[in-house]
Amino acid sequence: MDLRENYIQTNGVRLHVMESGQADGPMVLFLHGFPEFWYAWRKQLPFFAQKDFFAVAPDQRGYNLSDKPEGIASYGINELAKDIAGLIDAYGRKQVYLVGHDWGASVAWWVAIRYPELIKKLVILNVPHPKVMARNVFKNTEQMKRSWYIFFFQIPGAVEKLAAETDYEWVLEMIKTSANSGAFTPAELEEYRKAFKKPGAFTAMVNWYRAMIQTKQEAPADFDVSMPMLLMWGEEDISMLSQMADESMAYCKQGKLIKMPGVSHWIQHEQAEKVNSLIEEFITK
Repeated sequence: MDLRENYIQTNGVRLHVMESGQADGPMVLFLHGFPEFWYAWRKQLPFFAQKDFFAVAPDQRGYNLSDKPEGIASYGINELAKDIAGLIDAYGRKQVYLVGHDWGASVAWWVAIRYPELIKKLVILNVPHPKVMARNVFKNTEQMKRSWYIFFFQIPGAVEKLAAETDYEWVLEMIKTSANSGAFTPAELEEYRKAFKKPGAFTAMVNWYRAMIQTKQEAPADFDVSMPMLLMWGEEDISMLSQMADESMAYCKQGKLIKMPGVSHWIQHEQAEKVNSLIEEFITK
């Protein structure tokens, strides 16, 4: 895999970034979710580099080798979106193709809403529009059951203690039990364990969830997504109701939804070739 390591200063933090492909090519920016890091896109970076794109995947703030500011308020969605807007600017780009999964998808939605001028096309994997997410997490009993971990993560220190006492095996089990067989090899999961063990990383990662509940975010005037967007959804996602994908389309002026039967939340891992081809087709047409 032809990868280059870089560090980018943005919004008061230094983000660790992995790059692949020619730096003068069209930029595709990939945002990982919980509990991953840039490595979530290991099956995408070389593919898009070979297609003459400049593929970039940061460790988002709090993760792996990126800065880990203290305090829950440091992980509010507006700050996370500012990180990405600043990252795009630091690369000297007027627009990029933005791809996000899990929490990275939540950030990607927010960037598209807050900074639409920066996004040429948007690709979202297995996370609904922010309005749909909020409505279901707090008012839909079935989704509340599936989102139990969000509420557990609010207990100060509890999840960190449980994770550390099991050498983070509990977190790896969360990944394995929510994925289809073969989605992650033991060696790949060990890479995640190494990232969890970085000083301050796990608390910072969980603080994303705490900020979601415990901080008040300035709401945008308009929640509609104006640019062309593609939402891909693994229908066997045990943490997200599939109906939220359909509900999200009401906020997308140029939206397209593709559902994948038999695929879990970890869509870009389980169906890498298909996901890569669909993204390529979408951003090049």
